[in-house]
Amino acid sequence: MARADRKAAAAESAKTGVMTHRQIMLVLAGLMSGMFLSALDQSVVGSAMRTIADDLQGLELQAWATTAYLITSTVTTPLYGKLGDIFGRRRLFIFAIAVFVIGSVAAAFSNSMYELAAWRAFQGVGAGGLFTLSLTILADIVPPRERARYQGMFMAVFGTSSVLGPLIGGLFADIDTFLFVEGWRWIFLINLPIGIIAMLMVVSFLHVPHTPRKSKIDWLGSAAIIVAVVPLLLVAESGRDWGWDSSLAISMYATGVIGIIAFIFIERKMGDDAILPLKLFKSRTFSMSTGIGVIVGVGMFGGMMTLPLILQIVKGASPTEAGLLMIPMTIGMMTASMGSGIITGRTGKYKIFMVLGTGMMTLSYLYFAQMKYDWEIWQISIGMVVMGLGLGQLMQTLTIAAQNAVEARDIGVATSSSTFFRQMGGTGGVAVFLSILFATLADKGSWIGEQIKSVLMTKPELLTLPENAILKNTQPGGIADMVATDSSFLQSISPEISKPILIAFTEAGVTVFSAAAAVIFVGFVLTWFVKEVPLRQMSGVAAKAEEEAQEAAKLAGMH
Repeated sequence: MARADRKAAAAESAKTGVMTHRQIMLVLAGLMSGMFLSALDQSVVGSAMRTIADDLQGLELQAWATTAYLITSTVTTPLYGKLGDIFGRRRLFIFAIAVFVIGSVAAAFSNSMYELAAWRAFQGVGAGGLFTLSLTILADIVPPRERARYQGMFMAVFGTSSVLGPLIGGLFADIDTFLFVEGWRWIFLINLPIGIIAMLMVVSFLHVPHTPRKSKIDWLGSAAIIVAVVPLLLVAESGRDWGWDSSLAISMYATGVIGIIAFIFIERKMGDDAILPLKLFKSRTFSMSTGIGVIVGVGMFGGMMTLPLILQIVKGASPTEAGLLMIPMTIGMMTASMGSGIITGRTGKYKIFMVLGTGMMTLSYLYFAQMKYDWEIWQISIGMVVMGLGLGQLMQTLTIAAQNAVEARDIGVATSSSTFFRQMGGTGGVAVFLSILFATLADKGSWIGEQIKSVLMTKPELLTLPENAILKNTQPGGIADMVATDSSFLQSISPEISKPILIAFTEAGVTVFSAAAAVIFVGFVLTWFVKEVPLRQMSGVAAKAEEEAQEAAKLAGMH
């Protein structure tokens, strides 16, 4: 197609909102580049954070670099949804990419952990829009029935980034310098070329018509959601260190509750102008799919955090190797995502994938609840595949159900709300399940101590070996507490001594998997009560145009 023809086609699509498959694929390339930026960044930084913290001499501050990003990306998610409905999503998506890239480059040249945390917070402001706006723009240009097929590609990007992230992060963390710049700084600098490509694709090919809406910006609601969410995220991230019943944690709970109550009152008063209109929850399908999304977030992120820890601590894998060992889950997720998308496109049915998805996730956790410390990798991989198959059916289906249950003009807030609640569920799940994991491990401290003493009684020569020197300064029962801070000693001490620790850690993991299975099973039960609303046959833009035409006709009839 000649350049003039491409411009003419883009201009036509900008007027009508009807796009060819080729135009949709070009837009998707830009959207997926933006999503890849956000998804890759989280896994890349996580695998290299210890190296970064060591270099910036702020190991005790490393959590703040992660927490700052989490807070801003979560808080801004509903803002992007509402502002996109008002001002148009194209310019906001471009803004989000620009903010994310600028924050990435600035983070790359941080000279302290405080600077890094500040720029990670700035970066999170952009990240909050990348995922939710990608899904919303897709809803604008593709009818729900066809959307599942395209969203399968998004899930493939998400899955690919989860595998590539630890590999890239580990690679750069292990390099001293590359092109005269310290290796870990490239973890942020690689976002620059990816961001530029995404920006060019969006600017060139994303032309979706937008009719400006007269609407007040819900500043009070925005402030209230910050008061509600930030304290809860802080306590979720740091509650284990503070103590869940400490005065600081309790003050965070209280502040969060006050913020939630204030937010509900403000949103009720703002009506349609609210950042999260309460009228959305009048739809049973929207309410149920959002609620199931929270439950899935709790179970998914909470349980999935335990698997890499078992691979690293019990199986001795490095962070990079653990990322590679998660590939079976990624394959399962991509396969189910693409498959369920094709079937939904052909049949228009989606509820079945909610039922099957939560059912398979429950089965996978029940399978992991039978785990023994000496399981082979292939045995763990079986459970990963089943979990991936469940996740692949769920993630896109829940989003499509929420989008399809509301009016076309509210697709933005519906998408951002669904994403926001799922993120909050995931953050809470990680906090709760990691606490269960290490609390259970601590409870087994005395048993570990007895087992180690028994070993040393039969083999006292083990205490003289240099690799077991850690036992001279630590009570055997206190070794369980050390695993929570630095488990690297397990790779060097004698197998006879590490065995009871590995058994105890596996059993603690089994406790987490059992709890996750119970949580996901609740979601499985709820899926049976979801009302399946027939999928619309037109895109969000076309449906919105039809709604506006009907309103105009009504007004004309009144006059």
